Amino acid sequence: MEIKRLANAALFKNTEIKSSPRILVELIIIAVVFILLSFFLGKPRMTDFMIFGIAVLSYDLIYGYMGHLTIGHMLYFGTGTYSATLFMKLVSPNPLLGIIAGILAGALLAAIVGSLVVRTKGATFALVNMAFNYVGFFLVAYAWADVTGGEDGMASFTGTVGPVNLQQHPLWFYFVLSCLLLSFFLLKKITASPFGVMVKAIKHNETRIKFLGYNVHYYKLVTFVIASALAAFAGTLTTINYGYIAPDYLSPLRNEELIFANLIGGAGNIYGALLGGTLYMVMKDYLSIYVARWELVLGILLVVISLKFRTGLVGFLKKHIQLRSGSGR
Repeated sequence: MEIKRLANAALFKNTEIKSSPRILVELIIIAVVFILLSFFLGKPRMTDFMIFGIAVLSYDLIYGYMGHLTIGHMLYFGTGTYSATLFMKLVSPNPLLGIIAGILAGALLAAIVGSLVVRTKGATFALVNMAFNYVGFFLVAYAWADVTGGEDGMASFTGTVGPVNLQQHPLWFYFVLSCLLLSFFLLKKITASPFGVMVKAIKHNETRIKFLGYNVHYYKLVTFVIASALAAFAGTLTTINYGYIAPDYLSPLRNEELIFANLIGGAGNIYGALLGGTLYMVMKDYLSIYVARWELVLGILLVVISLKFRTGLVGFLKKHIQLRSGSGR
C-alpha cells in the first residue's frame, strides 16, 4: 500500500511540498547554528565542515533517498576539484566560472557513467561505481600526470570576482554558508516534489514501479546526475578553499567518510546528513588529537549506531519525539 500511495502521489502537481515560510525558518536555523559554531571552532574550520556537509548531502540523495549504496562518489567530487582548477588555470581565474565549470564537468561525467551504472543495483551498483572511481584515480595520479601534477598534485590559482576576493575570511565563510543553504534548499524541494516522491517509491519497490509503467531508468539517472553534480560543487569549493588539489580527492577509500556521516546522522534525511557530516568532522579533527587510533573509536561508534539507532541520530530523535507526543495525548 505504501508503494501505491507514493506512486499515485507522484502523478499530481499538488503533492505536498514544504511551504516557503517553513523552509525559510529552517534555513535561518541552519545558518544561525553554523555561525554560532564558527565563534567556538573558528570560521576556517567551519568552512571545511560546511563543504563536507554539501558532499554528504549529495551522497544522501543516492544512498538515503534512491536506496543505492555507492563506493564511487568521490569520482565526481574529484572531478569538480580538478575541472575547476584547470579551468581557472587555463581559461579564466574567476572562481565563480570555475565553480560552474566544475559542476558541469561532474554532471557530464555522471550522465555518461550513470547511463551504465544505474542499470545495476545492490552490490553490483556499489562495485561498478568503485571500479569507475579507481579508473579516475589512476588517470589523475598517473596517466595524466603531465596535466594534473600526478601524485604531487597541483596548486590552484584563484582570481577575484571584480574587485572582490572571495577567499578572504569572513567573506569566504559566508559564501560557503550560502552554498550550503542553497544545496539544502534545492534538495528539500527535489525530495518533496513529485519527482522526489517517485524516487522514494522506487527505493521501496523498483519492480512494482516498473510494472506500473514508469520509466525507472530515467528517474534513477536524473537522481544520479543531480547528486554527482552536487558532489562536484563541493569539490570546486574545496579547491578554492585550500588552493591545492591532489589525487586524494578522488581516492575511493574516502567514500567511507560519506557513508559513515550518513549512517551517523541518518540516511534518507537531509537534517541527518548535515548532523552526521558535522559530527564526523568534529571527531576527525578533535578526536584524532587525543586518540592515535581514532578510527577505532569511530568504528565502535558506527557499530553502536547501527545496532541501537538504526535510523541514525536524527531518526532516533524524531521517533522518540513522536512517541512522547503520542503518549501525551
